[in-house]
Amino acid sequence: MIEQKKDHPAEKSRLHSRNKHRARYDFMELIETCPELTPFVRPNIYDDETIDFADPEAVKMLNQALLKHYYGVEHYDIPENYLCPPIPGRADYIHHIADVLSTSNYGSIPTGKKIKCLDIGVGANCIYPIIGHQEYGWSFVATDIDPVSLDAAKNIVESNSFLQGQVEFRLQEEPTDIFYGIIQPEEQFDLSICNPPFYGSADEAREASLRKLSNLKGKPVSEVVRNFGGHNNELWCKGGESAFIAQMIRQSRRFSTSCFWYSTLVSKQSHLKAAYQALKTAGAVEVKTIPMGQGNKSSRLLAWTFLPKEQQKNWINTRWRIEENS
Repeated sequence: MIEQKKDHPAEKSRLHSRNKHRARYDFMELIETCPELTPFVRPNIYDDETIDFADPEAVKMLNQALLKHYYGVEHYDIPENYLCPPIPGRADYIHHIADVLSTSNYGSIPTGKKIKCLDIGVGANCIYPIIGHQEYGWSFVATDIDPVSLDAAKNIVESNSFLQGQVEFRLQEEPTDIFYGIIQPEEQFDLSICNPPFYGSADEAREASLRKLSNLKGKPVSEVVRNFGGHNNELWCKGGESAFIAQMIRQSRRFSTSCFWYSTLVSKQSHLKAAYQALKTAGAVEVKTIPMGQGNKSSRLLAWTFLPKEQQKNWINTRWRIEENS
């Protein structure tokens, strides 16, 4: 029996309206930009061009092609067994947090290198600084607890001239800390972003990777292939996502005037209740929850600020309006 072809929408309507990845992948266009993608593209059972998303090398090459085609990245590489993130979802976060900034700036997104973003857990791929700088001109301070990740991200920046001087890297030497040891006295950030570890243990992360691989292959898989799923510190921490976000909120209170908008991805709807309670306890002045989605996967962006309206106005007029008029 021949399986009936599914209808795929021409546009991924759940993605942000400014997201460059709303259309289905045009593999011929990507191959023209990045010929190295060619051997990984093949027809599926419906004669549609695609790649094997269970093949880590194919996914890595697709990311390389997307970054080159849409963001001008000529040199991109990550070590084996490190996370190779979906570019459209990462771009969505950047565009939505840009909208959060615009709601504080009279409807105008503040742009340029003076807008300083703190990326918590930049990872080896350096995706957020790449997209944030190319789309809005922002500069970044990128942190991680893993020296290997930072070295890989540094190499991406140093190998692409448009990123040089736009990203500063800082090693978080205490894995249980997030902002302590990173934000310096008198330092100010306009926003912070984070993809927290999803899982509460290595076993939980491994089981999730096996489920994903099994779904992609259409049959049970018992071993996680190298370079698929991510490195341990990218995937799990004690207490998982909910505990990480609670710690982030508690520590952000200590730096209430150091950052205008704090934010994080929240993968599970059920984690929001505890996060809201933590934000109430911490004394957040304003909280925003923005739904996001890619395909069948749903997530949300949680953003908060401790700045009262008068301090917000002063911040905007002294940092953002100057940038627009310069």
